[in-house]
Amino acid sequence: MEEKLEQNKHWYVIHTYSGYENKVKANLERKIRSMALEDKIFNVIVPLDDDVEMQNGRKKIVKRKVFPGYVLVEMIVDDQSWYVVRNTPGVTGFVGSVSTQPIPLTEEEVKNILKPEGEGGRRRPAMDIEPGQAVLINSGAFESQPATVTEVDRERGRIKAVVEIFGRETVADLDFDQVEKI
Repeated sequence: MEEKLEQNKHWYVIHTYSGYENKVKANLERKIRSMALEDKIFNVIVPLDDDVEMQNGRKKIVKRKVFPGYVLVEMIVDDQSWYVVRNTPGVTGFVGSVSTQPIPLTEEEVKNILKPEGEGGRRRPAMDIEPGQAVLINSGAFESQPATVTEVDRERGRIKAVVEIFGRETVADLDFDQVEKI
């Protein structure tokens, strides 16, 4: 019985009104408890990622939604569970559904989405930058200075760049969010 349950249990993506992800999660979890659907709907997740912001020259880590407007649901799809999820306030529908049959995420997609930071998961913030590219530094000691990228560390979200200050080249170690491409 347990094995059959595991075979039918999949992750699905539901689309929500923008900014309603947490309300949809709370409403859906409340419906699951009140309708005793814990054996059909197992997890409701709003994927979050740590993001580094600069405020007053200091780094601040804030949580950001990885997929704004979307919520992940682990469930067994049948008429009742589909109806409950689909009719939760704030839900506009399942992503990739064909009539009443939503298409589940693949195991690889789920692993990539739910993989914790630091284990080869999502890099943050996303920036397509390569050594040799020109950038403009937008915060910190070298603010408003142009620089040339020498190294890119995508795992840590950092770059090394050469900045010319007072006629000398200086190497600066910067976060992705401290630079913008020119």
